[in-house]
Amino acid sequence: MKIALLGYGRMGKAIEKIAENRGHQIVARWDENSQNDPLAEADVAINFSVPSAAVSNIQAAFGHQVPVVCGTTGWLDAYETITQQAQAENCGFLYASNFSVGVNLFFALNQHLAKLMAPYPEYQASLEEIHHVHKLDAPSGTAITLAEGILKNDPRYSEWSLTAQQEHQLPIEALREPDVPGTHTVSYQSPIDTLEIRHEAHSREGFALGAVIAAEWLAGKSGIFSMNDVLNIKA
Repeated sequence: MKIALLGYGRMGKAIEKIAENRGHQIVARWDENSQNDPLAEADVAINFSVPSAAVSNIQAAFGHQVPVVCGTTGWLDAYETITQQAQAENCGFLYASNFSVGVNLFFALNQHLAKLMAPYPEYQASLEEIHHVHKLDAPSGTAITLAEGILKNDPRYSEWSLTAQQEHQLPIEALREPDVPGTHTVSYQSPIDTLEIRHEAHSREGFALGAVIAAEWLAGKSGIFSMNDVLNIKA
């Protein structure tokens, strides 16, 4: 399979290594300084660019009928525009806030736990995410996905907030520390005990491998998909 990398930073380089080890060919490498490599040769593009370049990168790939796997967060105000364009141009598009297989199982576990906890108002939910100091967005896309999973299944909360001060707001604490690939904790605290689920990434390889697996699955398809489709997780 021929892959275009849209964004050639740390994640792009990690994806390149895994993709080549799995027998794929990298035919384009785009970064902020160079977007001259040909997209038209690619069977699929993987976008891990900076947020400001995500939309134009995705649209460029669609212009060559190349399906896109996107892991960049911080651009989702344009998500509806991108999905509409993918459908109009009969292209494939798969966005995930996190491509780690473990994290996507964690997402499913989080939603199930939120359903179980909803009838017990004495347990107050909260989220904490820790990432490396170079991460541009806060909270992380993974934390937002976790929060949305709770909002969907627990009517006590109607929105998430980094500065939650009202009962209907689900608090998220976003911490930035050196050399942390990503840790996410969902807590339910009552006056007598605390229940937590936690995912800790040990390296970026899990994210990169998941993105390559998603690209392998998406190649040749059209439509809007998620990692639930790739992993056959029933929502």
